[in-house]
Amino acid sequence: MPTFETLLYAVEDGIATITLNRPEKLNAFNTQMMKDLIAAFDETDGDDDVRVVIVTGAGRAFCAGADLSAGAQTFDYDKRSADDAEARMRDGVQRDGGGLLTLRIFDSLKPVISACNGAAVGVGVTMQLAMDIRLASADARYGFVFARRGINPEACSSWFLPRLVGVQTALEWCYTGRIFPAQEAADRGLVRSVHAPDDLLPAARAIAREIADNTAPVSVAITRQLIWRMAGASHPMEAHKADSRGIQARGRSADAREGVTSFLEKRPPNYPDKVSKDLPDIWPHWTPPTFG
Repeated sequence: MPTFETLLYAVEDGIATITLNRPEKLNAFNTQMMKDLIAAFDETDGDDDVRVVIVTGAGRAFCAGADLSAGAQTFDYDKRSADDAEARMRDGVQRDGGGLLTLRIFDSLKPVISACNGAAVGVGVTMQLAMDIRLASADARYGFVFARRGINPEACSSWFLPRLVGVQTALEWCYTGRIFPAQEAADRGLVRSVHAPDDLLPAARAIAREIADNTAPVSVAITRQLIWRMAGASHPMEAHKADSRGIQARGRSADAREGVTSFLEKRPPNYPDKVSKDLPDIWPHWTPPTFG
């Protein structure tokens, strides 16, 4: 089992739980946490025993945003340490660390459930936008506070947020930068449901169990990519072509035979195909991650 400097990582009965673990800093996001989270998603994608991923926070916060310990220079890329700069460097440009993380989550081959246990501000909320199902504790608070810190939204949130809540709500939250409660997040579609604090992780695990116990992992991986990637498609024909390639590939698979047979025999399915080796290439422009 891998260990991380800023995270706790555990796998039990097909469910990986990633816990942001800087509780003394309200799980504030720094370069090490970015690297640890990206590595953790590499781990979940490469482990066929992992069927679903849950992300939560230790202590009373989910993530209070960027670590501001550098003071006024926090967001000045030219003032970062050499290690920070190297971790964010892509094609000769220092990229936004939150964006590198959300792009990695976007490529995840496993479903990702957010169990937001407390404050989620700045990158603490934008990292959740790339997750598939978001649950909130009644203690959770959200804030797209960028304009109040003199910067702009990051972590690809200008792409994700309007698709989740609509342009009007996205602009209101980002223009004002105000902190809002979990119930408002639910009312406007940011989160699926709000739970008593002690019920949050059990509710997330119940959804994860429903996925892990009843569905074919390769089919779920394809479905995740279809839904997310088609969110930016210019015409339904793009979806039709990808759907058709997927159905052609999966229709002749051992999983499809098992899915139909188990249904007819009224028994739980036992899907044999593995995400690590049986994922078909149905997007000509996309190469699935490889591991091992």
